[in-house]
Amino acid sequence: MAADSAASPPVSQAEAEEASAFRHAPVPADATAAYGDHPDQLVDFYRPRVPRGGDARPAPLVALLHGGAWRARYDRLHVSPLAAHLAGHGFAVASVEYRRGATDQGPAAGRWPDSFDDVAAAVDALPALAVRALGPDAVDPRRVVLTGHSAGGHLALWAAARHVLPPDSRWHRPSPPPLRGVVALAPIADFTSAMRLGVCSDAVIELLGGPDHLTARLPHTDPAALLPTGIPVTIVHGTTDIDVPPQVSRAFARAAAAAGEEIVTSWLPGTGHFPLIDPTTPAASAVTDELTQLAW
Repeated sequence: MAADSAASPPVSQAEAEEASAFRHAPVPADATAAYGDHPDQLVDFYRPRVPRGGDARPAPLVALLHGGAWRARYDRLHVSPLAAHLAGHGFAVASVEYRRGATDQGPAAGRWPDSFDDVAAAVDALPALAVRALGPDAVDPRRVVLTGHSAGGHLALWAAARHVLPPDSRWHRPSPPPLRGVVALAPIADFTSAMRLGVCSDAVIELLGGPDHLTARLPHTDPAALLPTGIPVTIVHGTTDIDVPPQVSRAFARAAAAAGEEIVTSWLPGTGHFPLIDPTTPAASAVTDELTQLAW
């Protein structure tokens, strides 16, 4: 090596994990369906590749909500390798797109109220859309599990709690959604702790439209404020996550316990934010196992 050659700077664990998760090429869906008129109101469907353990029944449906701090630069394509991975383990998968935030001044987190409108509409439409897209022999619309990563984990928990919203809320459901449960992956599950920690460059504050709207909008959007739900919940979170620190999920677990609801928490030692959506990692295997516990 030449004497004046500069050594490459060390790559942090978090950077290496993120690079690994994003190195995979997008996997094309087997079918795509619209749940509205906007270009982002789409769902990609992945057909189950193999029957599970010789089970010839139609497969349970995993509804996957991608993360990315509710910002437009991240779309559903970055979780398509995970969707294909889950399909390879016998699930039917619906990867949901929704409107994220972007302004002329730069990226913003979410669109109010569009992001929430979209997730509510998509989740309500999914059972029928899935059967139409994949066929009744491929998917069982009575066995649905919601999952989501990071901001998508927040949206999955929120979508499962809409029946707890006040009756005059635009997103209120008169009854609990027909779900087997929620598996939330490193979710932004407790807005108070997320704001205190400045998660994703204060994305929660942007999502809710700025500081002036927090008091009015937090009770309608914070999963930790919408408890108990009666829906089984599993949290999967890496203990070395620096993007959404595990304190956020711990705060949600405490809020659930205080509301008399027991949730399952799966802490992955030495694991950061992105291995949970990287199909080549042990963390993705742990995610598959948790989905299996609820779906089958």
